Amino acid sequence: MHHDIVFNIFLIFTGAAIFATLALYARQALIISYIALGIVCGPSVAGLVTDQMTIKQIAHIGIIFLLFLLGLNLQPKELGRMFKEAIVVTTVSSIIFALVGFSVPLAMGYSMIDSVLIGVAVIFSSTIIGLKLLPTTVLHHQRTGEIIISILLLQDLIAIVVLLLLQGFSQGDLPVWQLLKPLAALPALIAIAYFAEKWLLDKLFAKFDRIHEFVFLITIGWCLGIAHLAYTLGLSHEIGAFIAGIALATSPISLFIAESLKPLRDFFLVIFFFSIGASFDLTVIDDVIIPASIIGISLLAIKPLTFKMLLRQSTDKKKRSGEVGVRLGQISEFSLLIAVLGLDLGILSEKASSIIQVATMITFIFSSGYIVMTYPTPIAVSDKLRRD
Repeated sequence: MHHDIVFNIFLIFTGAAIFATLALYARQALIISYIALGIVCGPSVAGLVTDQMTIKQIAHIGIIFLLFLLGLNLQPKELGRMFKEAIVVTTVSSIIFALVGFSVPLAMGYSMIDSVLIGVAVIFSSTIIGLKLLPTTVLHHQRTGEIIISILLLQDLIAIVVLLLLQGFSQGDLPVWQLLKPLAALPALIAIAYFAEKWLLDKLFAKFDRIHEFVFLITIGWCLGIAHLAYTLGLSHEIGAFIAGIALATSPISLFIAESLKPLRDFFLVIFFFSIGASFDLTVIDDVIIPASIIGISLLAIKPLTFKMLLRQSTDKKKRSGEVGVRLGQISEFSLLIAVLGLDLGILSEKASSIIQVATMITFIFSSGYIVMTYPTPIAVSDKLRRD
């Protein structure tokens, strides 16, 4: 096992360096190069990846750190206002996207349950693409970043409910308390994080803030500890990490912490995109390429327009609402999780699960490529668009 992990890490980062170089010369998004590397190294092509589950688990840490850093740069007073503005947009858009995802497979002869789950899966936009491709100044200090963060977090809450429902249906019964547990756990987690930061972390940072290694260690422990506590309480690791970040946002050294964690976040996010490609099964494409392409292309067109129209109704500027729509115009990594979990639980057919996965990959590739070529991003090929 040790040899597998070392070899896979070597494979990911040596390969990523090569593929990223080729992508830059071809003026393509680096994210696409990481996914392409995963496909090449995965079981469908070279079969070099020997431990996909471990890679996926390691990659998940990148998402946790990403949400933690978001929380670090968001003042608690802003959170309520953001959610209030985004709840109508998120609700209405989710209904529209679900109807699109539901109608295509149903019209092509798939079962009702398959069609419903495909419709639910395509509701979500990618947290990674939506946030990773935003410049830091836009993400933390401009309204565009606020809108994207609030919509994605509300979608995350919907995703948690969906995953709970899937697990309940697979068992034949879903106790009410299982649905109420996350709703009760959220304020409890916020209270725990608030008082722990106020009574413990603040005092530790005040006494030892000059010892950077200690600050780094405490920060990592705090992020992963609250993330795991959230998971134990029935929430997601990502929501726990976000709350942990918000609790530290008022600390005088929050900006130093955010800067010091960026390289660690990027390390795990490279693994995340590689894992998406490595888990992709090319052998299923012939059977599902038509419905997956219709769903993927339809959502690439409909999602940006829907967000743009809904945000303009909330008095947002035309230019900003259009950019937010494009940045949220893909399907999500949560969709891949629903596809895999639904298949494992015996609720979703193998073809339906493959449709979700292929459609998600299509939107990942085209959406991220278009964003990098059109809007400011940290990894833009053009010097004019490159913003860190």
